[in-house]
Amino acid sequence: MLYPLKFKPIYKERIWGGRKIETVFGKKLPETEKIGESWELSGVDGDISVVANGKLKGNNLQELIEIYMGDLVGDKVFEKYGEEFPLLIKLIDADDNLSIQVHPDDKLAAERHHSFGKTEMWYVVGHEPDARLYLGFNQPVDKEKYLKYLEAGKLAELLNAYKVEDGDSYFIPAGTIHAIGKGLLIAEIQQTSDITYRVFDWNRVDPKTGKGRELHTALALDAIEYKARSDYKTVAAPRTNAPVTLEKCPYFQTNSLIVDGTAERDYAPLDSFVILICLDGKLELEYEGGTETLKKGETVLIPAEMNEITLQGNGKTLEVYVP
Repeated sequence: MLYPLKFKPIYKERIWGGRKIETVFGKKLPETEKIGESWELSGVDGDISVVANGKLKGNNLQELIEIYMGDLVGDKVFEKYGEEFPLLIKLIDADDNLSIQVHPDDKLAAERHHSFGKTEMWYVVGHEPDARLYLGFNQPVDKEKYLKYLEAGKLAELLNAYKVEDGDSYFIPAGTIHAIGKGLLIAEIQQTSDITYRVFDWNRVDPKTGKGRELHTALALDAIEYKARSDYKTVAAPRTNAPVTLEKCPYFQTNSLIVDGTAERDYAPLDSFVILICLDGKLELEYEGGTETLKKGETVLIPAEMNEITLQGNGKTLEVYVP
């Protein structure tokens, strides 16, 4: 019988990274590196997550899908995605601005990279005063106008700048030009893809190379959605001991699940794995056959064959699955 699976985090050094993944979430980071991302659950080729708990410890996610198929991911998910795990879960520490960038959609990513596209969402876990997210164009833009502002180093002037608060969530469809600003700690849920077209990097120089990072100006031109829109922020009233939908799209549904006491969840109708990301507090996860502790900074994969679980304690989680 399968059980709630935890995985070893995969840490990514980034020029804009910091140490909050350690100081806030208690993870032990490499001492000398600026860690920008902790990949909590990944099926990306070359970065496949490895089980950290129980009898399956040491096996990777790809191996588990090959063996358990629909029992692990859900029959409908396995039928659609086969042995590819469809989601990538990250914690992101932006100690400096990330580049302004865009991700291709499924069609373009398949043509160019034999990959999924990258639709994603962000949940703001922590922020410094005046921290900003940059999302989409704030006025009508065409390729000519876009390139004019890009070449002048003024691209940010064309973008919506959101002043954020903890608990805010934002949905970023593939094709949306965007950047995470300095001073933000974010949980990211996205399609399984590591394709990024970087278009502006704030004229920054990598101290290790003495050069600017590679830009992908030409590739990005046909990937960008040029329409002006400002409806990226998700608004949802919080509840306790019951899920609140933050986002539902063809690739994932993400709920806020705040537990104070006891929350019982029946996942039988979903026919999907469920990912719980604990952002605060500590919970006991009870299931048929045992219990598992879930604490701040930890992510757990609930196999599709596990229909009912009970969460006890006090904690704030994100609940993610394939709709």
